[in-house]
Amino acid sequence: MSLFVVQKILGLLLALFSLSLLPPMLVSLWYDDGALGAFLTAFALILGTGLLTWLPVSRNRRELRLRDGFLVVVLFWGVLGLTGALPFVLDEGTGLSVTDAIFESISGLTTTGATVIHGIDQLPRSILYYRQQLQWLGGMGIIVLAVAVLPMLGVGGMQLYRAEMPGPMKDNKLTPRITETAKALWYIYVWLTVGCATAYWLAGMSPFDAVGHAFSTVAIGGFSTHDASMGHFESSLIEMIAVVFMIAAGINFALHFVAIRRRSLGVYWQDSEVRLYLALIVGVTITVTIALYHTDTYLFWDDAFIRGLFQVVSIGTTTGFTTAEFYYWPPFLQILLLFTSFVGGCAGSTAGGIKVIRLLLLIKQGLREIARLIHPNAQLPVRMGHRTVHHRVVDAVWGFFSLYVASFVAMYLALAATGLDLMTAFSAVAACINNLGPGLGQVGASYAGLEDPAKWILCFAMVLGRLEIFTLLVLLTPAFWRR
Repeated sequence: MSLFVVQKILGLLLALFSLSLLPPMLVSLWYDDGALGAFLTAFALILGTGLLTWLPVSRNRRELRLRDGFLVVVLFWGVLGLTGALPFVLDEGTGLSVTDAIFESISGLTTTGATVIHGIDQLPRSILYYRQQLQWLGGMGIIVLAVAVLPMLGVGGMQLYRAEMPGPMKDNKLTPRITETAKALWYIYVWLTVGCATAYWLAGMSPFDAVGHAFSTVAIGGFSTHDASMGHFESSLIEMIAVVFMIAAGINFALHFVAIRRRSLGVYWQDSEVRLYLALIVGVTITVTIALYHTDTYLFWDDAFIRGLFQVVSIGTTTGFTTAEFYYWPPFLQILLLFTSFVGGCAGSTAGGIKVIRLLLLIKQGLREIARLIHPNAQLPVRMGHRTVHHRVVDAVWGFFSLYVASFVAMYLALAATGLDLMTAFSAVAACINNLGPGLGQVGASYAGLEDPAKWILCFAMVLGRLEIFTLLVLLTPAFWRR
């Protein structure tokens, strides 16, 4: 373990993150909202901490190893969650305690979208912008951005990239160099954001709201600049624009890259994960629309379809925007939507959840085991398209699923032990580990009513879900710390 290398990179990344406070400062100056002092203080503290961490080991030239990469990623997300809370704590307008500020910060950075703030419309504009920007930075992963910069500072980035983006697709590079891969991902991410903001603005949002909601839409975050979320605008056009960009952001960004390079939309349909992803959205939307109409939740088919489609896409992709209080819908629909979030989006996207590709591999593996009962001696490989999936990938998916279930149960029991009713505890863990945001019961509208121990448990769940289980839990094993 090269602790000096870890310290060096952590200091550099903190210094880099401090620069993200410059845009909120400009927003505060533009609107003269009184929050400038909070951002200036936070900027000085974060930059100073980063430099003090980096300077003592700045001359260390040891190579970063994969094990070091895991430690850097986990430490950085933990430290970033703490330091990112500083503007919320320092600004008197938010009225947040330290625990609530850290919860809000981690929720933003992990693109969960769970909030403890009441009266969002009354917050200073710069604080509103900062919340949205936190989600945008966390969407693709600020560390993936950093791997495009670290090589210029003499630090390799592939180990960080693999630790930050675990899963079946993690070793696939779009370009020969990891730096170019990170740049390619961010170019796509930025242009999707620009396109989304432009569409929102043309549909009637103010420039401020358009940029803020584009940040959280493409990041699949769910924070809004209004208490009523997307329902504030009362516009079917805006809702459908959001649906298009949420679906796009839930698709593997590697496919976006390939589709652009080949100039062909056929790339998407050829991918079995995307086909299942779209099929799930269509199937659940039809079910929800019919149920909303026949339970008289909405009296007209078009209202039932628009509200149903929006909530299915928003919750299914783990974005968490709302246009209706779905936690008051019939119980069957509440549970259906919550379970849809367990699947989430595609691997390599900004979505949370288990990921569609893992669900697909679990289904294929289950069908193979059934076939083996009939033909015990047959060689039955698991295939994705025309390719055979390596058995280690299948084993990794089963390992992920078992750790996911075990972690979920442990946190569910811990949350129930704080005194929450079982539905609230279940939905809160589900919403946070899947990086969804809104839950059911007491956490349908806000998490402000929870006790501090419950909020800390959910902070852990958000980071665990964002780093896809393995990256965080590997640090808790004795083998990781052995030489």
